[in-house]
Amino acid sequence: SKRYKSLILKIDKAKSYPLPEAVDLLLTMTNAKMDETIEVHLSTRVDKLTGSVNLPYGTGKKQKVVIVDDKVIDNISNGRIDFDILIAAPSFMPKLARLARILGPKGLMPNPKTGTVTPDVATAVANVKGGQVAFRVDKKGNIHAGIGKVSFEADKIAENLSAFVGAINKHKPATAKGRYIKNAALSLTMSPAVKLDIAALLDIR
Repeated sequence: SKRYKSLILKIDKAKSYPLPEAVDLLLTMTNAKMDETIEVHLSTRVDKLTGSVNLPYGTGKKQKVVIVDDKVIDNISNGRIDFDILIAAPSFMPKLARLARILGPKGLMPNPKTGTVTPDVATAVANVKGGQVAFRVDKKGNIHAGIGKVSFEADKIAENLSAFVGAINKHKPATAKGRYIKNAALSLTMSPAVKLDIAALLDIR
């Protein structure tokens, strides 16, 4: 579209932007018709990485969280999936395991590493609604996540991103050699990506 092409012209493709500058640039690309999501995209050197992080200012996204019981399991078995996040007590995992072929491809399978399998389901629900974000690498080593909305103040977006990248760095496998994160970029729901300066991100803890 003409709009998208005009946004591309704002970005220096040869440049890796410091975090504050990248956020400021993104906020000039907003679509006035919607509160777009700020998305982070990381390319890593690993193929197995799962975890979660509580963002200081939340994601700005309302998500439907469901606690697993027998009725929920029946609904999933019958193809009814009307939730964004599924939280389960350990005792329900044997039953859920039979539904992994349904939940797995959708990224909805509860996992203790993301805090969605726990005996304290009430706390897990509170964490998710308070801004917890789960992450995992795909088959190509990439991680994608929403870390805020364009309606957030720039410094809050930067703090959320720092918290997210810090969690990724803390989860670095001992077997990972060299530069753990290869590339990083920020984008909006409907914008081109802005490449981030990796050197500063690797020092975030």
